[in-house]
Amino acid sequence: MNTTLTTIGFDADDTLWQNEQFFKLTQARFADLLRDFADPDHLMDRLLEAEHRNLGHYGFGIKGFVLSMIETALEVTDHKVPGSVIAELLEAGQDMLQHPIHLLPHAQETVAELSEEYRIVLITKGDLLDQERKLAQSGLGDHFDAVEIVSYKTPATYHEAFAPDPKGPAGAMMVGNSLKSDVIPALEAGAWGVYVPHDLTWELEHAPKPEGAARYREVQDLGQLPGLIAQITS
Repeated sequence: MNTTLTTIGFDADDTLWQNEQFFKLTQARFADLLRDFADPDHLMDRLLEAEHRNLGHYGFGIKGFVLSMIETALEVTDHKVPGSVIAELLEAGQDMLQHPIHLLPHAQETVAELSEEYRIVLITKGDLLDQERKLAQSGLGDHFDAVEIVSYKTPATYHEAFAPDPKGPAGAMMVGNSLKSDVIPALEAGAWGVYVPHDLTWELEHAPKPEGAARYREVQDLGQLPGLIAQITS
């Protein structure tokens, strides 16, 4: 194919390290705390509605998630939720902000290998301090030539992140577990988009696969990424 590729962007949460599993554990704790007020399935639907509604106010990340839980607790209890429950929700959020980093399979060796030949960029959403903490604890920081922590991922995000590449997005690839945020807008910007499925991808990050897109690819784990890159650049 003789494709020139000089920059590779990676998503962070649930692409390089586990993230959504901690949200799921906290949601289970939330359901248990509110078990006397709402059915768990109904409660999760209400929470998801609150999260979607609040994205424009709080953005992505743990702090917005905790505020959405508190808002949902107030709604389903008609503002009668005990103060002790609010305190436990705040504690749950603090626990999430301190959880250790668990790298996903092949993340360490793949990023290290590719960083020897390509410009490597981390492009992630979420709370600035929390994302910086996770990156520092991951042990991957030295492999990245640039780090972009953004509020949303749009085609403009990728145009900006890949601007230092001589060919712009045309010489770049974005790798991530979210079709909605990592793959589709990167493709729209003109980059390659590589989907790495994760079992627990957040519902609000779901989107149909762009099967007809010429630069769309899918790998089952990061261990397959170097081989894919070798194939498309040969």
